[in-house]
Amino acid sequence: MLAYSVRQYSPYIKFGLAENLILHIVWIVLFGLIASLWIIQGIRAGVGMARLPWLSDAPALSLDGAPLVSVIFAARDEAEKLPGAIQTLLAQDYPRFEVVSVNDRSQDRTPEILHGYERTNSNLKVIDIADLPPGWLGKPHALVAGFEQSKGEWLVFTDADVHFEPDVLRRAVALAQERQWDHLTLLASIEMRGFWEITAITYFGLGFVIGNEPWQASNTRSGRYVGVGAFQLVRRAAYEKSGGHRRLRMDVIEDMKLGKLMKMAGLRSGVAVAQDMVRVRWHSGLQNVIRGVTKNLFAAVHYNAFFALVAMALPLIMSVLPFFGVVFVTGWARAFAGIAAGAAILIHGAMIWSTNASPLYGLTHPLGAVLFCWMLARSAIATLWRGGVVWRGTFYPLEELRKGLV
Repeated sequence: MLAYSVRQYSPYIKFGLAENLILHIVWIVLFGLIASLWIIQGIRAGVGMARLPWLSDAPALSLDGAPLVSVIFAARDEAEKLPGAIQTLLAQDYPRFEVVSVNDRSQDRTPEILHGYERTNSNLKVIDIADLPPGWLGKPHALVAGFEQSKGEWLVFTDADVHFEPDVLRRAVALAQERQWDHLTLLASIEMRGFWEITAITYFGLGFVIGNEPWQASNTRSGRYVGVGAFQLVRRAAYEKSGGHRRLRMDVIEDMKLGKLMKMAGLRSGVAVAQDMVRVRWHSGLQNVIRGVTKNLFAAVHYNAFFALVAMALPLIMSVLPFFGVVFVTGWARAFAGIAAGAAILIHGAMIWSTNASPLYGLTHPLGAVLFCWMLARSAIATLWRGGVVWRGTFYPLEELRKGLV
């Protein structure tokens, strides 16, 4: 072994390039560390996600004694996607539920569509908002308005473009009651089409799983929390105790932060996998994906430029550098780089397995990382350049957004 080591490094010794030997050892250590992190995190994510309950496995709630559920959503200029989504909400087989829809200053046919359904569905209530008061983001304000007009013991916060299978409410309420959760969020299925859209969204999803560790949300000793805008079921008393969307009035990522409020209030929170039982067409095409996250990504790092740089450096180191290492380094460094790159591809592909995309998109892993970094950089630059965020046609100053962070 010693003789092999001497022969391996003899070129460096022969030519007196000690710095090259040091650099080679640095690459070995770096790629070895990256490979170890991918393997460890991959195992943790695999085991953790396997522990999450699937909504389809939850027994449907008995029709007798079912608590009243209020489904609340805000709609602003959603005329294209709204009709298909609201039909699935109204078609729930749950025995006692109401739908409270808030028309948030729409300029298209959204109010006409909502009121049309209201006339033919007695359990649908439509609230029209004409003005936004100072100190509020539009969506949290609309959701608070919906909450104030609701009557349910349980509340479901969702979006105007989300499609539900008929038994979602029955299974979700039954699961929350069985686990004694005050808050249940569902990991929904995102409908993805086209190479670039799938590449960007699947990498984003991988980062969400590894970065947020959804399996830890139900662990009362963990600070991890999750909230997905497509579906959040909350006990009314728990929502009121946490402060709800009133505390999130200036928080752009209000869906995730609702999960944080639950943990901060000492309430029990949980996550389940809905897969196709709750599905949404998030954004159509790469350009819309990029535009759609412009308001969110810089907010996720607390509008802090240094944090944004760190958040961009990590994907480049973990997800891009190993692929360059396979080509440009040698020996053990190349071997570890190959292990890291292979682990990243396999983990990415495994995560895609339950979506409507091919696991072969795991091969796009480094490209997805570059896209993510570009989206975060664009979000930070646009927010700093404008001095704030434009959301749903309204400008919100950066200073107010920073003060409103939870």
